[in-house]
Amino acid sequence: MAELGQVKVGVLGGTGPQGRGLALRWAKAGISVILGSRSADRAEEAAGELRALAGVEHVSGLDNKATATEADVVLVAVPWEGHADLLQSLKQELANKIVIDCVNPLGFDKQGPFALSVAEGSAAQQAEQALPDSRVTAAFHHVSAVVLADLSIAEVDIDVLVLGDDREATDIVRALADAIPGMRGIYGGRLRNAHQVEALTANLIAVNRRYKAHAGLRITDV
Repeated sequence: MAELGQVKVGVLGGTGPQGRGLALRWAKAGISVILGSRSADRAEEAAGELRALAGVEHVSGLDNKATATEADVVLVAVPWEGHADLLQSLKQELANKIVIDCVNPLGFDKQGPFALSVAEGSAAQQAEQALPDSRVTAAFHHVSAVVLADLSIAEVDIDVLVLGDDREATDIVRALADAIPGMRGIYGGRLRNAHQVEALTANLIAVNRRYKAHAGLRITDV
């Protein structure tokens, strides 16, 4: 893998709040980013907005298939409902690439958010089954899209748990977290442990609603 500054990161769901926010912060850090969307025109429109916000030129927009083809590392930040179908459709384009799944399978009712049961165990494990030739990791589940989008917040005060079975892949994903000022990538275990990390997002949403905050995680003594 090339040095991080030469790595091209693709974001599937790059026009949504989470993908767009991470793309903005990576672009500010000097990393080349491709926003992916079902519509290439919509992706390029969003890319133009990020270029203006970040004051950089290394952000482009393509459709999801082209994004998966062109990128070295691909973040999956799509709605849970379309997660499986999209990844299965990109199996060939994502082969041998590092895939970062940040999708949280959540439901909402009158009592608030709750974790959904996933047949494969977690969204990340569903991605692993859909993409047997990819290097699947899980990370960036608990980062506030509101904070990411607000460049007046110079440092994103949060630790990012990175899970996966490929040591080099998790090291690169941790480096992507470290590239964002204030953020720190922490190895969080094997991919089989992704369920509780995804599910914890429901707890953080409850915290944020009660305290009107944008809470994240910090790991102590590391």
